[in-house]
Parts: sequence; structure tokens; C-alpha cells
Amino acid sequence: MALQAAYSLLPSTTASIYKEGRFSASLKETTLTSFSFSNNLRSDKISIKEQRRQNPRFSTGIRAQTVTATPPSNEASPEQKKTQRKGTAVITGASSGLGLATAKALADTGKWHVIMACRNFLKAEKAAKSVGMSKEDYTVMHLDLASLESVKQFVDNYRRTERPLDVLVCNAAVYQPTAKEPSFTAEGFELSVGTNHLGHFLLSRLLLDDLKKSDYPSKRMIIVGSITGNTNTLAGNVPPKANLGDLRGLASGLNGQNSSMIDGGEYDGAKAYKDSKVCNMLTMQELHRRYHEETGVTFASLYPGCIATTGLFREHVPLFRLLFPPFQKYITKGYVSEEEAGKRLAQVVSDPSLGKSGVYWSWNNNSSSFENQLSKEASDAEKAKKLWEVSEKLVGLA
Repeated sequence: MALQAAYSLLPSTTASIYKEGRFSASLKETTLTSFSFSNNLRSDKISIKEQRRQNPRFSTGIRAQTVTATPPSNEASPEQKKTQRKGTAVITGASSGLGLATAKALADTGKWHVIMACRNFLKAEKAAKSVGMSKEDYTVMHLDLASLESVKQFVDNYRRTERPLDVLVCNAAVYQPTAKEPSFTAEGFELSVGTNHLGHFLLSRLLLDDLKKSDYPSKRMIIVGSITGNTNTLAGNVPPKANLGDLRGLASGLNGQNSSMIDGGEYDGAKAYKDSKVCNMLTMQELHRRYHEETGVTFASLYPGCIATTGLFREHVPLFRLLFPPFQKYITKGYVSEEEAGKRLAQVVSDPSLGKSGVYWSWNNNSSSFENQLSKEASDAEKAKKLWEVSEKLVGLA
């Protein structure tokens, strides 16, 4: 038995000698020891103690081979583990349009788990199944951005899941271009600004702490902007043009008593939407200025192109819905499909080349991304600061 144990540890050259019956050969020719065995296998009768006395290198050689023969480790390093797990992205308004297309694009990579933060739970579930998303790639959670209490409840519920948060995409939007009278959120704010801006403002502020804790290689907060809020573009100059004024209407609460418009003017549903998009882009820049250097979070906004067939236009007049898609396809050439727009937003979520903070991303006709320029108002640092301070008061953070 002792001989068999020793044999199992011998180098391959010695083992071959044993198999061929030439065990009388001197083991000087091997790398293990300098002593030899005779044909009558006297060494099998020598005690281990005696072998150590006669040749101390015997035990040392075996011990060294035992130590060095360690199996390869399959354990990943901490840095590898960071990249091995799926990223988690919260997308608001992911039950249709751009949000759903982005959720699908991210899920298809196999590298992301998408939290579909939506007002209508069943609609979101059906939408995810309709585009072929695997259940393991998404979770639907209720969120109504027109209610600040719902926003707070969503944050509480999300934290209870103990999931990490790596990316927040503020995408959901309300657009009421033909409304003659304003509608209001649960807290009494004009619906478009209350949902698109104030709801997202509170959500982003509350989830910022969760983003800070992310160990993902790239943590990002993205707010979807719009060309219609940028008055340095042709589309941004189509009346009514976005204009926040001195924010007097917002400061008074957007409750209709003084005004339901940010600038204090008369209600206009199309302008209310455009104003909310200016607020989104100003908020992104203020987040960048206040938190990027401290937290390492990338803050960005984007205009993915004109999705002329999106449900965002469902409340527009029928003639507009009929003519707008071909106009964008054949005249302005600005049309993009929901699928293509979703891929572009997914790029801003995950592409390393789009990781720069404080950028407003756009795409040219060749679908190449570039850093676009915001209008004077949408890049006004003083107005961004004032908007931040007024918004904090309205959502109860100040």
C-alpha cells in the first residue's frame, strides 16, 4: 500500500518504468529522488522514518508535489463578478411606444433585466408578451407619475425587492395637444408638466441614492427629451413654441388658480408638453452639475428621432395622425420606427461610447449618434437652478 501511494505521486517517467517491469532502474534518472530500488522491492519494507533518515529529500519531494498540484480555480474575481451579473434598468412608460421598444432591445441582449414601471400593470404584461420578451428578463411594477404618492410607493416597493439599480430611464410622457381645458394630477398640478417633469423629478431624486450604490461598470440616469422643446430647430419653431418665462406659473403651483402653465400664460396643451420637455432637459443638466463628479453617475438626455406612429399622438386630430407619418418619412426624412428608436435609447443605456455625462444625444440620417446642441433656454444654467429649487418645493423635498 505504501508503494502504491508513492507510485501515484511519481512523475510520468517513473510510472512508465514501473509499468514496463524495469523497476530495478535507478531513480536517479527521474526528478524525484537520488536513491534506487532493487528487484526484490526492499524499499517497500523500509519504514517511512528510515526512508527519511536515509534520504531526507524523499519526503520533501512528495510534500512539494502535493502542494503544487492544486486544481484550477473557477472562482471569478470581484471585477469579473461585476460584469457577469445582469444590469437592472428601470424604464417608465414601458408598456408601449419608445419605452416598450427599449425594454425589448435591452432584454434581447441577455445582459439586462428590465423593470417596466407602468401605470397599467396588465397592459404592460400583455405588451411584454406580445413582443416576445422572456419572463426572466423583465418585471412589471406599478407606477403612476401623475401621483407623487405613487412615486414614493414605487420607490419603497423597489427597495423591498433588494435588486440593485444600475440605470433609470425617465421616458413616460403625457401629450394633450387638442385639449381646451387643463387636466390635473392627484396633487393638483397641470397634467403634462406634473407627470412628465414633476413626477420624474421626484422619482430621479429618490432613486439617486440607489444609483449611487450600484457596482455596475456604468451607472446612468437618462431623461428623454424632444426636438419640439428645442427652439434652435425647425420643429422647435412650430407654434406654439416652448417658453418657461420666469417660471411664475410653476412657482404658483400650476393649479389653474393663477395659471396652469409654467410661464403664467393661458393654457395650451401642445405648449404644456413642449415646456415639460424643456424642464426634462434642464433637469438632466442640473443633475449632471450637482452629482456627476461626486457619484460617477452618467446623466444624459436624448432625442431618438421622430416616432411618427407612436401612441403619444393618440389624442391628436385624425387628419394629423394620417398625414404626419408620411410627411416625416418623405419630406423631413426624420421618421424612425419604434424599433429603431428603442435601439437608440438602448445605446444610451448601455453603449460604452455613449457614456459621457451632461450630453443631449441625437442621431443623423445614417443612424450615427452625435452630441447635439440644446437651445439657449434648454441650456440656461441659471434657469435650471431656479427650476430645480421650485420643483423641490412642489414635490415636498424642500
